[in-house]
Amino acid sequence: MKHIQFIFILLVFNLTEIRAQQLLSKDVALSLTLENNFGIKMTRNINEINKNNSELLNSGFLPNITLSGGGNFTASDSDIAFPGQFTEDGAPRPSVDLNDQEARRYNAGVNLNYTLFDGLGRKFTYKRLKEQYALSELQLRETIEQTILQLFSVYFEVARLTETKANFKQTLFVSKQRQKRAETAYTFGQINKLAVLNAQVDVTNDSINLLQLNQQLDNAKRDLNLIINQPIETDLGVETNLDFIPVIQIEKWLQTASQFNVSLLQQQSNSQINAYDLKVNQSGYLPTLGLNGSYGWNLNQSPASAFFPGTNNTTLSFGFGATLNWNLFDGGRTITQVKNAKIAVENQRIQEEETKLTFERNLRNAQQSYQNAVKIYTIQSKQVETGTYNFERSQAQYRLGSITAIEFRQAQVNLRNAQLERAAAKYQAKLAELNLIQLSGQLLNVEL
Repeated sequence: MKHIQFIFILLVFNLTEIRAQQLLSKDVALSLTLENNFGIKMTRNINEINKNNSELLNSGFLPNITLSGGGNFTASDSDIAFPGQFTEDGAPRPSVDLNDQEARRYNAGVNLNYTLFDGLGRKFTYKRLKEQYALSELQLRETIEQTILQLFSVYFEVARLTETKANFKQTLFVSKQRQKRAETAYTFGQINKLAVLNAQVDVTNDSINLLQLNQQLDNAKRDLNLIINQPIETDLGVETNLDFIPVIQIEKWLQTASQFNVSLLQQQSNSQINAYDLKVNQSGYLPTLGLNGSYGWNLNQSPASAFFPGTNNTTLSFGFGATLNWNLFDGGRTITQVKNAKIAVENQRIQEEETKLTFERNLRNAQQSYQNAVKIYTIQSKQVETGTYNFERSQAQYRLGSITAIEFRQAQVNLRNAQLERAAAKYQAKLAELNLIQLSGQLLNVEL
């Protein structure tokens, strides 16, 4: 009856504490992280830049069109003299004053330049930009996957410490009950002072353990707030229940892991980019053909002079042409670039092979870690059952005086340690499962 009463008191206390917190479910934590995490935000922005770079507007396939225009205004005063010249009546020819003479010139034009053929360099550059954007998408996916693993590593640490806190509270409660029992027994002369002091020491140690645990829990909550980009001191409660994905489903994903693993896909994308780089450099061997056209308008307004009247001259012009340029030898620059591009292709092939081998190793390690973690969790769960049974029997015997306080304390510590080990094993098994799923390329496709 007292055992049931203790569980009820502990449950009421925990429910009161949960109400004071914001309960953060795993789904909500994941949504907040995907929306607010700093690293994901920055990677999305980089991905957006690569998307813009891969558009047709950055491809070089579109013509260049420029519009130009100008105007010029000149005002002048002229005094024109005619030395040695005479009029018909023999008088010296008078000077001519031309004041406020204005000259205006206006022009406007449209010019068009278009590269019709550039040795296919533009074509493969455009393909490279498209592949670069595809690689950026994979890099964003990798960042999201790594952030999810980081999120649940911290989330499960908060959950583990939350369970540990409940266990420490239970231990402290039992120790205080034992201390009261010891003090009462001492008052009636049933035990000596040493038993009371031992009980006080255990209460002190359990209190210190709880204080230290509270600090660890607060630190873990701050780490969680940082990942989900919430105010650092937000008091969050987390879920402590876990659902494991059926093994048969994981095994199914592992069969196609090499097709969906993000690291392997990135290496394939990098190989394609290097192949396009080689094609771009080889385009330097071929000629370029360009087209150009122009349309212009000019207006020239000239003032009157001593000999000619003022004029307004309007000109419309249209031009069209083509240019061919073939660099037969550029000092060996293109040859060198092509050689280096071929070496880069070979290096990328070697790196891709290394990545495949590394992936196989990581996958096998993750499989074994997951299997071991699940077995350990199963063993620890049975250990808790044994420890609970042993503690309850020891508690009953202690009340009857059949065992000493030291023996009871040992049963209490054994149960607490078993509970802590089980909690650690549970979350370690879940993290091992998530890591294995991430390697299979299915982390973004599962409900966590």
